[in-house]
Amino acid sequence: MRATSTCVILNPASGRKQRSDDSHDNAGLANNPRVTLRRLSDPSELTETVAQAVSDGFTTVVAAGGDGTVGGVAAALMGTGVKLGIVPRGTFNFLARSLDIPEDTDAALAVALDGADKPLTVGEVNGKLFLNNASLGAYASVLDVREGVYSRWGRSRLAAYWSVILAMLTVYRPLRMKITVDGLEHRIRTPMAFVAISAYQLEQYEFDGIDAVRDGKLAIIVAHQSGRLVLLWRAFKILIGGARRGEDYVLYTGSDITVETQRSSRLVARDGERERMAGPYRFRAIKDALVVKVPAAAQKDT
Repeated sequence: MRATSTCVILNPASGRKQRSDDSHDNAGLANNPRVTLRRLSDPSELTETVAQAVSDGFTTVVAAGGDGTVGGVAAALMGTGVKLGIVPRGTFNFLARSLDIPEDTDAALAVALDGADKPLTVGEVNGKLFLNNASLGAYASVLDVREGVYSRWGRSRLAAYWSVILAMLTVYRPLRMKITVDGLEHRIRTPMAFVAISAYQLEQYEFDGIDAVRDGKLAIIVAHQSGRLVLLWRAFKILIGGARRGEDYVLYTGSDITVETQRSSRLVARDGERERMAGPYRFRAIKDALVVKVPAAAQKDT
C-alpha cells in the first residue's frame, strides 16, 4: 500500500551540468514524506514510469526536469484525470515560468502538493503533444547542433544561444511550404515555421499573436526567406526582443493549422525535443486538456 498521493518522477539528465545544488535538491525530493520519488535511469523510461504511477493510483504526478521531461509526463497523463505538478530543473523552464512556479526545488514541490488546480490548454502536432512550441525547419536543425554544443560545454542558456549561431552558419536550408490556417492557404518559401501555444513565450521574445493564443488559438510564425547572415541577424533580434512583424516574420493565427512540405518526412521539434514525422503536419490546440498545480495567485488567466 502506498502512503502518498503524489509521485515525483525525477529525470537526473535534465538541466545544467555540474549544478552545485543537485545533492540538496534530490535529498529534498527523496526525504519529503508526502511524496514517492521515482528516478529515471534512462529518459526512454519516462512514458512507462508515468503509466505505472497512474496504474498505482497516484492522483498527482510531478515532473522534475526540463521542458522536455515536463512535456513527456504531460503527454502520458492525457486522458487519465491525474494532475500534473512541475519541479523545474531545465535550462529554460518556459512552462513553469509561465505559471509562476518557482525554480527553487522545495518551493516548487510545495506548489505541486498544496497549490491550486488550473486547466491547461496544450498543442498537438500529428497526435503528439507540445506545451510551448513545435516547429519545422531551421529550429530542428539548431537542436541537432545544440546537443553537440551541450556535450562539449555543458547545458546553459549561453550554450543554447551559441548553437543557434552555429546552426545558422552551417545547416541552413530554406523550405517550400503550403500552410493552411482554418481553411485559408498560404504558400511561402522559408527556413522555418514555428507554432506557439504559449503566450508567455511569445511575450518573452516580443512576438505578436499573444491575444490569439490566450483565446485558445495557435500562432504560427514564419521567417522570411533570406541568406545565412540575414537569418543570423534575425535570430539575434529575436534573442534581444527586436524582431518585427512584416520586416522579419509573417504571423498567422488559427485553431487548425496544416503545414505541407515537399519531402514526405522531416524533423519536428517539440518543446526542445525532436523526432522525425511524416507529413502533412497538422497542428491543433486542445483546450483544458490537463489540470496542472500552480501557485494560488497564478490560478486565474493573466
